[in-house]
Amino acid sequence: MKNYIDISPEVKQALETKKPVVALESTIISHGMPYPKNLETAREVEDIIRKRGAVPATIGIMKGRLKIGLTEEELKYFATEKGILKTSRRDIPYITANKLDGATTVASTMILAGMAGIKVFVTGGIGGVHRGGQNTLDISADLMEFSKTDMAVICAGAKSILDIGLTLEYLETQGVPVVGFGTQAFPAFYTRDSGFSADYKVDDVQTMAQIMKDKWEMNLKGGIVIGNPIPKEAELNPESINDAIEKAVNLAEEKGIHGKEVTPFLLSHLKEATKGESLRANIELVYNNARVGADIAIAYQNLE
Repeated sequence: MKNYIDISPEVKQALETKKPVVALESTIISHGMPYPKNLETAREVEDIIRKRGAVPATIGIMKGRLKIGLTEEELKYFATEKGILKTSRRDIPYITANKLDGATTVASTMILAGMAGIKVFVTGGIGGVHRGGQNTLDISADLMEFSKTDMAVICAGAKSILDIGLTLEYLETQGVPVVGFGTQAFPAFYTRDSGFSADYKVDDVQTMAQIMKDKWEMNLKGGIVIGNPIPKEAELNPESINDAIEKAVNLAEEKGIHGKEVTPFLLSHLKEATKGESLRANIELVYNNARVGADIAIAYQNLE
């Protein structure tokens, strides 16, 4: 494995000295936000995690090398370079073999973080079953990864451009616990309540850490989805955002956009339709997830 992975000195020291580490994805930098907001957000998320007492490890692939922890220069590279491939599980060996650059999604970040021994990962929202997925089988690889990789993933739920009901059904079938942090309602990214319930409600990081420890010590393989709602003050109006989503989904269908191109298209369209409000909400929920994720990583490390 050492032949493929480069771990930054900061992250390497944290892992060796048993300090809490929080993994971060790079797709949100390369494909999720425009420059310079993507770079500003990436920096701030790392700063939030450090100030809480944990160590951030932003993950990506550069020239075929699996990077666990990016330098300031590398963060800027992911924020500005064109042609960085959106990378899920299936793409990793192709990218390494051809010495290419890859921005990691939820699935591939889980894989690479797991290789390094990291157990906590903060993202914006997880992928899921796309609308009409019962007919198209358009299901994000993120969901399958939760059944394979031992990782606690703190998110603001599933993006509301998805079929959240089917997403939760799929996770249940795969035996993946879905926990609402401080809420029974499963969040829907831009809004605090999707209309669906999480499996369990957990109100404190110590209990959450104990759940993680018990699950993996009993060799119950797979991840945990921790739904952390967007802060109330940053929440978008449910009716307005859902109407904008419906229009964006219909437009994507008309244009024949499918597969991994759907989410970036929809997010870009929503940014325009909401006059930037969806981007501001996205940024605030990521910051909120970073705070909670750092606290959970610290609680888990204390148990370990």
